[in-house]
Amino acid sequence: MELKSACRMFLFPVQMLYHIIRASLSSLLPSRRKDLSREVVLITGGGRGIGRHLAKEFAKQGARKVILWGRTEKCLKETAEEITLSGTECHYFLCDVANREEVYKQAKVVREKVGDVTILVNNAAVVHGKSLMDSDDDALLKSQHINTMGQFWTTKAFLPRMLELQHGHVVCINSILSQSPIPGAIDYCTSKASSMAFMESLTLGLLDCPGVACTTVLPFHTNTEMFQGMRVRFPQLFPPLRPEVVAQRTVDAVRADKAFLYLPWTMHALVILKSFMPQAALEEIHKFSGSYTCMNTFKGRT
Repeated sequence: MELKSACRMFLFPVQMLYHIIRASLSSLLPSRRKDLSREVVLITGGGRGIGRHLAKEFAKQGARKVILWGRTEKCLKETAEEITLSGTECHYFLCDVANREEVYKQAKVVREKVGDVTILVNNAAVVHGKSLMDSDDDALLKSQHINTMGQFWTTKAFLPRMLELQHGHVVCINSILSQSPIPGAIDYCTSKASSMAFMESLTLGLLDCPGVACTTVLPFHTNTEMFQGMRVRFPQLFPPLRPEVVAQRTVDAVRADKAFLYLPWTMHALVILKSFMPQAALEEIHKFSGSYTCMNTFKGRT
């Protein structure tokens, strides 16, 4: 037993080096992509913003069926019609992911009317955009219920069947603000940090489950109506991402079975800096970048 443990300890750094080299080569060399022709994709918050572009991108890259969930029928219907006209079967259902009973009920309807969901994209989110003391209690709860708890309910609704089929993928559209919070969006940053922990735990928990994978996407500020009015001090250095680019990179990451995707790649540096820099230095970075005041002109959709 002691010999076996010693061998494991010896092999551990070798295995780590192997995986680092393998990951580095994979990022440089083209790899095989998952075929989407058999996939049934469900996207929460699929009527507008990043969700709408995700639906179009999955359809463009060959998904068999696309299902949209959301709370605004007009947006869902418009997006579904556009995707149907492109030649991909598309359905939409009204569903508030914050409502656990409604999620379970609509999940059953989806299975009966459309079939088994094989790719779940947790995209629905809201942002209140105020400081803690200026925030309404109900608005704070709403952010947590939609952005965090909604993932629990949707994943619990669809993951069991994926595990039975040994085929599935859970995707989370998170945010770099889960790693580097800013003032003025305390509800959003907190909920996304919780969501990140949820996905990290879920990803590790599914390591021994063949055929089922996870992808977490952490984009920088994206140019959608949800964050309309958010101001970045140096837009030439840190331009807002286009939602269609986030969608394209997300679908590509799903097809490559990539666990975590930072957009743009320079966001990796931010995470590394946070791991060793003193708090005073991080505060100076926030002051220099203007993140202390970037939400002062916020007027986005909640």
